[in-house]
Amino acid sequence: MSSEADAEHDDHSRKTQDPRSYDATASTSDPQAQGQKGAAPDQASGPRDGSPPHKPPAKKQSLWARHPIGVLIGLVVLVILISAAVLFFLNARRFETTDDAFIDTHLVRIAPRISGRVSRVLVDDNQVVRAGQDLVEIDPRDQQARLNQQLATRAQAEAQIAQAQAQLLQIAAQIQVGEANVRQASASARSSQAQAAYAAGDLARYRALRAVNPTAVAQQQLDQAITQAASTAAQRDAALRQVQSAQAQVRATATQRAAAQAQIAAAEAQVQAADAQIQSARLDLSYTTIQAPEDGSIAERSVAIGTYLNAGAQVMALVPTRIWVTANFKETQLAHMRAGQPATVHIDACPTADIHGHVDSIQRGSGQAFGVLPPENATGNFVKVVQRVPVKIILDNVPKDCPLGPGLSVEPSVRVR
Repeated sequence: MSSEADAEHDDHSRKTQDPRSYDATASTSDPQAQGQKGAAPDQASGPRDGSPPHKPPAKKQSLWARHPIGVLIGLVVLVILISAAVLFFLNARRFETTDDAFIDTHLVRIAPRISGRVSRVLVDDNQVVRAGQDLVEIDPRDQQARLNQQLATRAQAEAQIAQAQAQLLQIAAQIQVGEANVRQASASARSSQAQAAYAAGDLARYRALRAVNPTAVAQQQLDQAITQAASTAAQRDAALRQVQSAQAQVRATATQRAAAQAQIAAAEAQVQAADAQIQSARLDLSYTTIQAPEDGSIAERSVAIGTYLNAGAQVMALVPTRIWVTANFKETQLAHMRAGQPATVHIDACPTADIHGHVDSIQRGSGQAFGVLPPENATGNFVKVVQRVPVKIILDNVPKDCPLGPGLSVEPSVRVR
């Protein structure tokens, strides 16, 4: 009887402390429940040795109730992270960035214009040079000999011109003498013609008188008149032939003058040709010294003293000081990109340098279109691939203590909004 009273007392105490634990105890103390679950009755009713019953666990408190400050700090951190992510997204969409970019420039290939043997090399690898600075000297003796030969040819042509001009002056004097002879012969011819005409007239009058009156003119006078007429006629003809001879002499002298003038023209042409050859020889002589076309630094030097160079063979390269960035942006990044937009460039060789620039121009066409083998999308199956377009970015501030050159990797970021 006492054990049953104790059991009821324990059941009542468990019921008042935790109804759920009471129901669980009651269910385990039920014989049917024990039969269904297969549990032993003595295990459900608790220990029989009089030890105190097992105390059920207390109700678990919420995280906020247990750690209110920690939860508050976590919420604040979460809000900050979300805000930072939103701000980063809003700020990142204002920029377009690519890592497919490099330093670019127009390399100058240094090559001689003439062939010859190198006598001096005045620069070394990676040396900084200025525009007009001497780089290489080629043995100038061959070119100097050619120049001297052309100078001698010109001097000979000038001597021929002087000789022809002197001959021309002499011919001009001969022409003047010939023209004077022509004038003198013409005057003599006119006098002879007058005398011949007078003698012919006398002969005609004597013959007319003799025909009227044979005794009016003696035979001797008639014979003298005939002789005089024939003599004056002969003198007249001789004077006319002398005039013709003087005129022919003048024409011959004029022909010599034309020949002298042609000789002068030919000699002048030789002088002009010699001048052209002299100018070419002087240029070739100046080409024996190879000079830097602009400021830059020497690279890929492959020449040494004694090397025989052929015209056009590269001996070194010159890297100009004017450089820029060629950035290959995706075509999907060019929607808002325009010339003049500011850019920030990170250069791997100068990680601490703050380099700014701006977009100079955007190439019309993707880099693939200018390749050796451009794509043929009209044949076969087509798969759309996002193309890249070269964008030229000018550096506004180039660090002096950073060795920038073509091919160095950079990461430009262009502000497009």
